[in-house]
Amino acid sequence: MKLENNLGEDPIGKLVMRLAIPSMFAQFVSVLYSIVDRMFIGNIKEIGEVALAGVGVCGPIVTLLSSFAALIGIGGAPLMSMKMGAKDEKGAEKILANCFLMLLVISGVLMAVAFLLKEQMLWWFGAGERTFSYANEYITIYLMGTVFAILTVGMNQFIICQGFAKVGMISVLIGAVCNIILDPICIFVFHMGVKGGAFATILSQMASCIFVLQFLFSKKVPIRITFGGYHKNIMKRVLTLGFTPFIIIAFDNILIISLNAILQKYGGVKGDMLLTCGTIVQSFMLLVTMPLGGITGGTQAILAYNYGAGNTERIKKAEKYIAAYALVFTGILFLAAQIIPEYFVKIFTQNETYISLTVWAIRVYTLGIIPLALQYTIVDGFTGMGIANLAISLSFFRKGLYFLGIFLIPVFFPIENVFFTEPITDIISAMVSTIIYFSFIGKILRKRNITGM
Repeated sequence: MKLENNLGEDPIGKLVMRLAIPSMFAQFVSVLYSIVDRMFIGNIKEIGEVALAGVGVCGPIVTLLSSFAALIGIGGAPLMSMKMGAKDEKGAEKILANCFLMLLVISGVLMAVAFLLKEQMLWWFGAGERTFSYANEYITIYLMGTVFAILTVGMNQFIICQGFAKVGMISVLIGAVCNIILDPICIFVFHMGVKGGAFATILSQMASCIFVLQFLFSKKVPIRITFGGYHKNIMKRVLTLGFTPFIIIAFDNILIISLNAILQKYGGVKGDMLLTCGTIVQSFMLLVTMPLGGITGGTQAILAYNYGAGNTERIKKAEKYIAAYALVFTGILFLAAQIIPEYFVKIFTQNETYISLTVWAIRVYTLGIIPLALQYTIVDGFTGMGIANLAISLSFFRKGLYFLGIFLIPVFFPIENVFFTEPITDIISAMVSTIIYFSFIGKILRKRNITGM
């Protein structure tokens, strides 16, 4: 089987490009799941704006479910890459088998728990009297596809970490195309409304899941899914490394929930409008953070493989290229956010009041996304090398700043100014992370050369 990318020998510049671009595109396409749903739901006659706010309330629940996929996928994939770098194929095979089992078990447990608590969670997460029914309709259907969502996101990491970035991209593209086709059919043709958006999503996730599993069970990959070799020590190692991205993503939910709650609390009669505005702003930010995470996360396999192989010079070169791609990407999105945000907003609503407020909010919210590229490069880089303590510390510093800002700013300033929290947080955290990176990376790589650990 010819490898799509040789992580240990291919020229670093070309290797980073071949993994970063497909991974970035894959994450961009995956954003379409939520954006397409929100776009069609926002344009439902008479109820569009309120229904959109209701679906926005469901966002943290959806993200929370995805965080468990990251717990296993991002926790296990670097470990498997390290084993492959050390030429331990049996060890890599065991890691994949254990991760597949964990994802199956976790998805079943999560679906059961979420169904039991969904109404309470919707109230906790910012649903109001007008938005609750729409939120409940959406999440009730969505939860039925939990196993497809978690398996797709989690197992796709094990395709990418073997160097098959294009295949990972195709798996996401299949789901996105299905969603784009099915959304208008379910929502408008079959008159299912909000339920139709959720139903289209789970069918699309099922299609992606089938593709991913078929590929990982086939002979097309060096390391295939097998059964057996389960061991608590392997699971513990996966959970330990995966805890960093898990807690990062899970804590993102707390921040979104807090923002929604703050907008409702201080928004007064404008609460629902601000929540709708926040939903659209968060949708735009997904266009920034998800592809950015694709660049920095999709290239973790290079760092992990070469860390396992002891090729520290390749790690240094790779980090430079990854940072460059991330900066170019965020630079382009920054210009788009500042120059043409109204084109994005108008796909969700035609209400001029909503448009005006949301355009302003997007311009404010994205002021710090260029330095955010460095934050993502550094945190995901440490995670890829298994340096979980630094990764989680830097991530929590950023999130702590954000949390502090959204609670303090509305106390002293008009509620609209809460959108300034994001750029302030992004700029400060990027500066701190850069200082920490250059202070520790030399020591980390020297230790790897000396000890082989």
